[in-house]
Amino acid sequence: MDRIQHKFVKVGDALNIHVAEIGSGGNAVVFLHGFPEIWYSWRHQMIALADAGFRAIAFDYRGYGLSDPPPQLEKATWSDIHNDLLHILQALHLPKALFLSLKCVFLVGKDFGARPAHLFSILHPERVLGVVTLGVPFVPPGPSLFHKVLPEGFYILRWKEPGRAEADFGRFDIKTVVRNIYILFSRSEIPIANEKQEIMDLVEPDTPLPSWFTEEDLAMYSALYEKSGFKNALQVPYRSFAEVFNLPDKVVRVPALFILGEKDYFLKFPGIEDLTKGEKAREHVPNLEVTFIPEGTHFVQEQFPEQVNRLILDFLTKHT
Repeated sequence: MDRIQHKFVKVGDALNIHVAEIGSGGNAVVFLHGFPEIWYSWRHQMIALADAGFRAIAFDYRGYGLSDPPPQLEKATWSDIHNDLLHILQALHLPKALFLSLKCVFLVGKDFGARPAHLFSILHPERVLGVVTLGVPFVPPGPSLFHKVLPEGFYILRWKEPGRAEADFGRFDIKTVVRNIYILFSRSEIPIANEKQEIMDLVEPDTPLPSWFTEEDLAMYSALYEKSGFKNALQVPYRSFAEVFNLPDKVVRVPALFILGEKDYFLKFPGIEDLTKGEKAREHVPNLEVTFIPEGTHFVQEQFPEQVNRLILDFLTKHT
């Protein structure tokens, strides 16, 4: 961990984005985290890829971890992630001629970080060698249908409602909220509360952490969320699903690898199985490889780091 260097990239006049980096290879790999994660969730992958000769970069989104919050929270969008990613690539001095001609960047996205990874490859296909996503496949942008197919207590519907999650989380300290979400998202069932429950009530106080998630890990996440809070994490992604993207194409045409744990609760979302196991998946991502990890949960890169590292490295080597 001491080998990972930290810096800040300025976006615009005053916004500082925290960036973690290791390695000096010619090809860069940029990691895009999910929730409740931050750059630290990629620690195992960053070190492994740097040791294999790649330049590994991970950043905290606006309002996450050590990055500054957006100037106007209510106007924060998914597009901010695309724009910040572009600024980071330029600020880290990837040679422009090499960058544009040889496509020296891979994107690796987890959970909702899969969306900006996929969309950035559509918006900037000349910049991207390939995309790896974990936990969430490519879902073509469109109106959210969760309210039509899942009950009111579905966690995304609850967290989408302004003030609901704030009141729920506010009953506990930051460490307990992070702990509860990690436990919830490590299960194989979709988090759904009943009418008289809040999402945090789905975890009993004496529930142990997953065996692969240490107290030290929890302390790291908690310390970073103590700084940032959860306001922007609730805005992006949960309150921004209606954002409209002006895409030149709706197909991910770069090579893509999708890694999913077979015990990941996301696999039970309506329609997701078709986007992971069926031919429909390759309608939107024609150059797609799919790998399932039998005991894997939603945090598969932290749960089985060596296996995930090998899958990612094999994909990068194949497409370098």
